[in-house]
Amino acid sequence: MQHLSQTEQTISHSHDAHTLQFQPPVKTIRAETWPVDEVLALFDLPFNDLMFRAQQTHREFFPDADVELATLLSIKTGGCEEDCGYCPQAARYDTGVEAKKILELTEVLDAAQAAKDNGATRFCMGAAWRSPKDRDMEKVETMVRAVKAMGLETCATLGMLKEEQAQRLKDAGLDFYNHNLDTAPEFYSNVISTRDYQDRLDTLGHVRSAGLKVCCGGIVGMGESRRQRAGLIAQLANLNPYPESVPVNHLVQVEGTPLHGLDPLDPLEFVRTIAVARITMPMARVRLSAGRSQMGEAVQAMCFMAGANSIFYGDKLLTTGNPEADDDRALLNKLGLKTRGTFTAKTCA
Repeated sequence: MQHLSQTEQTISHSHDAHTLQFQPPVKTIRAETWPVDEVLALFDLPFNDLMFRAQQTHREFFPDADVELATLLSIKTGGCEEDCGYCPQAARYDTGVEAKKILELTEVLDAAQAAKDNGATRFCMGAAWRSPKDRDMEKVETMVRAVKAMGLETCATLGMLKEEQAQRLKDAGLDFYNHNLDTAPEFYSNVISTRDYQDRLDTLGHVRSAGLKVCCGGIVGMGESRRQRAGLIAQLANLNPYPESVPVNHLVQVEGTPLHGLDPLDPLEFVRTIAVARITMPMARVRLSAGRSQMGEAVQAMCFMAGANSIFYGDKLLTTGNPEADDDRALLNKLGLKTRGTFTAKTCA
């Protein structure tokens, strides 16, 4: 599959007529779909060839080569009624995570200020809910307005949303909504039974309809096959448009969850996943998310080479550990990578 690079003119193919339409010079990509077999073919490339292609794509669409720093805060921890097999916040699993009430506004603002002081440009607020209730929405809207007023880009992940809830968040000033697909459709029932794949797609549709940007990715290392990892990437890349942010999580195995005890994913397979995400979604921020603590510097460095250009930054991701901010800064300095200074990220064509 060939994707357009920057040329003097962009050619797009009409699905209704076999004619060529010439458009003014713009930096864009053709609206194409990615069949699973073609995504799998990328995974199957020799490692150096895959990395080279990912680097070409990354350099074309992100010539500044900056890394976005985002911080994630759990504003409501534990007690979730869902049965996601990877999640220590599910009430049905004995993981030592205590259910807590939603944080007070002052606690959220203190955390947001600390994130900003440490160089983060995006602040994400996560809540362990199946879906937010009206009383929850009012509190989250207040948080969004206050964090936005601090000059931070805002993101929230609150579970499934109705149309009117997505619109309320947009009206409050929310920039991004995170709702992951988690895995390929055919593997989904191995991980979750309390909501189906269409529920997730419906929420993403409500988010787009409200005019919010989408943060959507998945988790690898849950026992899925390479083809199923390709299936996840295909699902994401074929969203119309594909997400502006794509978090790629490496499963953090937590004792007490059903997925604890699995054989860990080969680190180079994780790097391949980053590279394939970059190629198939060239204008997205591909984010290294959960699992960085277990990767080590060398694997993280390869992920940046493969096109990752965003990280979750801070000492904790919801309830699991994350590299300390000082360690992150040291690694970025060691690699000569600069951080994104303002939130003027490009959007998908």
